[in-house]
Parts: sequence; structure tokens; C-alpha cells
Amino acid sequence: MNYKPILEGLLFVVGEEGLTISEISEILEIDKEETNKLLDELRLSYEDNSRGINLVLLGNKYKLATKKEYSEYCKKLIEATSNTLSQAALETLAVIAYNEPVTRIEIDEIRGVSSSQLVRKLVLKGLICEAGKSDLPGRPNLYKTTDKFLDYFNLSSKDELPKFDNIVSEAIESSLFETKYKEEVDEIIQ
Repeated sequence: MNYKPILEGLLFVVGEEGLTISEISEILEIDKEETNKLLDELRLSYEDNSRGINLVLLGNKYKLATKKEYSEYCKKLIEATSNTLSQAALETLAVIAYNEPVTRIEIDEIRGVSSSQLVRKLVLKGLICEAGKSDLPGRPNLYKTTDKFLDYFNLSSKDELPKFDNIVSEAIESSLFETKYKEEVDEIIQ
């Protein structure tokens, strides 16, 4: 069986997370020696100048990454695609701003969904940056907001962010108002 396209697909799907040799061996149901050989073959296939990506080993995980010589084009793409931030990007920024430094896994836990693509885009936009490594197992990256984040939201410092307690109480009041309003409208309609 030709495992190379399968491995490529797996690495594409996991994105920034990457896969260890053990994970690849387990998923493909092949031994580690065969996995190493497969990884070497895939790495060699990306060395061709006609390819825009390569296979990299970061820590103990293999990942697909854009070749460094094309990074300026990737930055242009991120900048050109949108100067506005999606609701998901704003949520992710809020989680980081109120909890920094924070790992991507912690961001995911707070948001309840994967944020790896958003974190990558926010780093490329310069709104967040790596702030070191966590002491957690695997030593994941820590993220924090940047000065560009402050500029984007017209803040002189993070101290100008709304207090989290105020945001929560306003959301509760808004929810209560909408509920009361909806009940009154329902009564009028009936």
C-alpha cells in the first residue's frame, strides 16, 4: 500500500498540531522503522523546487509548513484577505487578552472549539505573539497580545480593556432584558 499520500493527508488535517512517529505508526498500523522510511520519502518529495511546502520536525512532531522562502507571500495573503476580524478571531483575542500568557490548548478549552487556525492567523497579523513555553507536558507555546493589538483596538495599555466582571454583568442584564422583552411581546401577540 502507498502510505505516502495518506500520511500527507493526515499531516494536512492535523495542521499545527503535528504527529509523532508513534501516532503515525499507530494510525497507519506500521512499525516505527517503516514510519521513519515513509517520513524520509515524504521529506525528499518536498525538497523539489516546484513544491511550496516541506515536512519539518518541531519538538517530536512532524508538521507540514510553508517553505521559508515563500513566507513574505503568506504574510501578504493574511494581510490582504481581511483587515476585519471575524467573531471567532475576536473571541480568541479576548481569551488571550484576559488570560495571557495562555497556551492554545487553554484557549480551546475556554472557547470549546479548536483555535489553531485562528491563533496562526492572529500571529501572522501581528496581533498576538509567542511569549515563551509553558511548563505543562510537551512545553506548549504561550501566547500574549502585542502592541499592534493595542493599536488595532485604540488602547494605550491592557488596563483600558473593559473589566471582565463588567462584561459578564452587562451580558446577563442584556440577556434578562431580551428575555423580559420577548415575554412581553409574546403576551401581546397572544
